[in-house]
Amino acid sequence: MGRGTLRIFLGAAPGAGTTYAALREACRLQAGGRNVAVGIAATRGRPETQQLLEGLHAVAPRRVQTAAGAQADELDAGALLDRRPDVAVVDDYAHANSPGSRNSQRWQDIEELLAAGIDVLSTLCVQQLASLRDAVAAITDEAAQATVPDEIVRRADHIELVDISPALLRQRVAEGKVFPEHKVDAALANEYRLGNLFALREIALIWLADRVDEGLAAYRESQGITATWPTRERVVVGLAGSPEDEVLIRRAARILSKANGSELLAVHVRGTRARRGASEQGMDAQRRLITDLGGTCHTVSGDDPAQSLLEFARSTNATQIVIGASPGRLWSRILGMGVASKVVRESGDIDVHLVSHPQSGRGLPRKAPAALGRARTVAGYILAVILPVLATAVLSLGQELNLATQALVHLTGVLAVAFIGGLWPAVLAAVLASLLLNYFETDPVGTLDISDPQNVFALLVFLGAGVAVSLVVGLSERRAQDASRSRAEAATLADLARDALLADDTVAGFLDKARETFQVRAAGLFTRSDDRQAGWELQAYSGDAAPPSPDRASAVTDNVELADPRTALVLSGRTLTSGDRLLLTAHGAHLLLLRQHDILQRRLKSTTKMAEGNSVRTAILNAVSHDLRTPLAGIKLAVTALRRQKRRLPAEVQAEMLATIESYSERLEALISNLLDMSRVSSGSAAPHLAPVTWRDAIEDALRGIPTEHIRVELAPNLPAVEADLGMLERVIANIVENALKYAPGSDVVIVGVTGVANAGDDGATPFGELRIVDHGAGVPAAAVVEMFQPFQRLDDAPDGLGIGLGLAVAKGFTEAMGGQLVPEPTPGGGLTMVIRLPLSTGHYASGFRREAGSKKV
Repeated sequence: MGRGTLRIFLGAAPGAGTTYAALREACRLQAGGRNVAVGIAATRGRPETQQLLEGLHAVAPRRVQTAAGAQADELDAGALLDRRPDVAVVDDYAHANSPGSRNSQRWQDIEELLAAGIDVLSTLCVQQLASLRDAVAAITDEAAQATVPDEIVRRADHIELVDISPALLRQRVAEGKVFPEHKVDAALANEYRLGNLFALREIALIWLADRVDEGLAAYRESQGITATWPTRERVVVGLAGSPEDEVLIRRAARILSKANGSELLAVHVRGTRARRGASEQGMDAQRRLITDLGGTCHTVSGDDPAQSLLEFARSTNATQIVIGASPGRLWSRILGMGVASKVVRESGDIDVHLVSHPQSGRGLPRKAPAALGRARTVAGYILAVILPVLATAVLSLGQELNLATQALVHLTGVLAVAFIGGLWPAVLAAVLASLLLNYFETDPVGTLDISDPQNVFALLVFLGAGVAVSLVVGLSERRAQDASRSRAEAATLADLARDALLADDTVAGFLDKARETFQVRAAGLFTRSDDRQAGWELQAYSGDAAPPSPDRASAVTDNVELADPRTALVLSGRTLTSGDRLLLTAHGAHLLLLRQHDILQRRLKSTTKMAEGNSVRTAILNAVSHDLRTPLAGIKLAVTALRRQKRRLPAEVQAEMLATIESYSERLEALISNLLDMSRVSSGSAAPHLAPVTWRDAIEDALRGIPTEHIRVELAPNLPAVEADLGMLERVIANIVENALKYAPGSDVVIVGVTGVANAGDDGATPFGELRIVDHGAGVPAAAVVEMFQPFQRLDDAPDGLGIGLGLAVAKGFTEAMGGQLVPEPTPGGGLTMVIRLPLSTGHYASGFRREAGSKKV
């Protein structure tokens, strides 16, 4: 009798459908002729799961008494072993058995079934894995009660992920298919938040992918495979803006399509000489293609494309490089002088893919040489020696020619040397040719003496012509270099302008781009006052450490660009070339414009705020002239009637008038309070007195005077305090609850407390607490969400009795004044959820002094 097989259905969260999947598989096996028995399965009242269970034979579970005195079902492993089915369904693999059971853990019961040759179908959630318990608890703020060691789970023969999208799982929860109705709102506000479910789903996928890697490693070991099989790659592709670069991009994408967790990075090396074949339109098309393929684009500066590409690849921890190989440069590849050859030679442990294409593109611009380049200069000197000697030897073999003809032949060789090597090789060729002509062709032959003065003049003209041609070639090459450099500078400025238009360009983002472009260790922005004797102050920097100030910069490794007398851009880490300095000047000019743009933006915000304040004040005057007159008129009429006809009015009429006066007075008080609060918010004078405050204390005070028959509060017993002004927080909660009761009449308003969440706005560094106020009314259309927080806005032209539309505006203003956020979310199933987020307090909270902890209720 062999050992049975274990198949585990893994889910990201309870309700993902693992039990349903296990029972469905059991039904399929039973329909195929297998003997199936259900040891234990938790249907949780779900009709579709219960329907599957009814078609299977179930072994009655044991009824046990829990520590709390309740009855619970436990697996009867003995009865299941006695029945000896082919397949057993045992739900909840990580379940901890009750005291007195056969084994302390359910997975130990399953081990007995497997040893008896019974196949088992079981279920598991990722938070029940011992290695992931803390990670999941940090995300959901809920720790699993029972866990199972990972090595036990990895011994399973089959692990199948039961995947469900987070939105669909939240919908299942909202429909009551996972929890009872009274627990739905709390679940959606806590562990079943959309971000939590995305994180749990990713954790489940990564854990399962790691197990796949383990299986692959075991297979390679059993088969004796030693060759490298890369499974996760980061590929860098070198671009030049030429049309054939699309071939490189698609080849890199095909390489990555076979790898898990891979990343595509495209880099364009922009040197001081722009490649003539490069096209900005082509680069834009390539950027769009890379973005569509899920990659990212980068630009670096450097005169040596191969070295710059390798430095970028190493800085990004790349595993592969894809570059173009030119079929038309065979000789340079053979001599090892090409970009591709250098990349291959110096790549080290980075794999290099040379991709050839019929358009003879190169994937990267060739190295921009100084002057004509070392290779051409060396070739010129070699030809300067060979060509005159070769021409003399060839002319000596033929019939005898006159001196003019021989000079023209030698001049042709000098011109060839000038075009290849430039000025000094051509001068050498001209001098050597002149000496050879003098020695072999002018009388007296065999000496360097010249007897005929005309021959002296001819040789001087010959030498002058060679030097003149050399000078023309050198001048044209310098003009070509200047034009190329100008194209490179224009392209860099175009990159900066495009980035500023396509993205919200900030100083921090600009410094990141500058550090990447010039491949330096750090980039920093320094400013100083109008007094030039004042010291420099660091405003922002990018890199592991801040660069030195301009007055302390090193002449070797630091580069300072003064955008103006008060602004400096400092790059630290390597010495820039003269071409890089020109590009740095362009960056400095752009930085100056960026800072001016920031100043204008701040002034615009200030002006806009003043305009909004004037608008609010005008609206307040309008409200005073209309909404405040109504309750005042009602109070005046009731008081007048009581004074004039008090003795003639029945007691019930008098009581009704007094109630009217009281109602209008309360309404008037609320209107005035909201108007004053809105005035504080709009003027910026709402200064909070922050102190540790608990949600429970704030809710108790906020709900005083509000009918609570449709309000349900669900707070965990040990929620930590938040940093808030107690008076402001009371007003925020009260306004939101009153608004929910007005616009969702008849439905319950649920107040749920959440904590321990990382603030996405602060890179996950600041934890905050959340209070969710949930209603199940008609909700708010997405197009009206922004207007909902504007002063004097009421949904769908609500009647006057619902206020003047300041409640949410005041709530949002007070929340932001306390350093928090007020975020609306649609309630699953219909309605609106208002989320109050405030930073968790790091100070000590004493419940006996909660009134002193914050300001008085406003």
